[in-house]
Amino acid sequence: LQITGLIFGGVGMVGTLAATAMPQWRVSAYVDGNIVVFETIWEGLWMDCVSQLGIRLQCKFYDSLLALPPPLEAFRALMCGAVGLAVLAFLAAIAGVKYTQRGKEGPRAASILLLAAGVAFLLAGGLVLIPVSWTGGAVVRDFYDPAVPAPLKRELGAALYVGWASAALLLAAGAVYCHCWCR
Repeated sequence: LQITGLIFGGVGMVGTLAATAMPQWRVSAYVDGNIVVFETIWEGLWMDCVSQLGIRLQCKFYDSLLALPPPLEAFRALMCGAVGLAVLAFLAAIAGVKYTQRGKEGPRAASILLLAAGVAFLLAGGLVLIPVSWTGGAVVRDFYDPAVPAPLKRELGAALYVGWASAALLLAAGAVYCHCWCR
């Protein structure tokens, strides 16, 4: 069970890091009279990218930290915090599994490490869910809003799906380690 939690946590940690770095949080949508299909726009936490016919990709990091909208700044902070917590939880889980495998040398230390790993994985999963779900909700709301012009409508990007999957894996790993601690 602990090894399963370690695998879930490791994959969730890598997925969280990938979702944080990916520029495909919001992807341009082709709706109504929008006939500009040779150009795809990706918007992420750190940069915007434009792909032309799938051949040429140009990415540009955001120029000023002060010019970013407050939600984007908060999403960056939450995702970076989630990555840090996931790494710490993964290291604590490795140490807890290692102490548990040694036998009865440190059952108390292993128990505390497993609980710390479980709580940290749960917190990291929650931190990932907030910006990913908020962005997904905003994209869906704007997509169906008739006041938003067609060229400005966006669809859910791949990073959101990676973020949701990573959050689920982190929450599962946290539940496994909290269950191991309860036993």
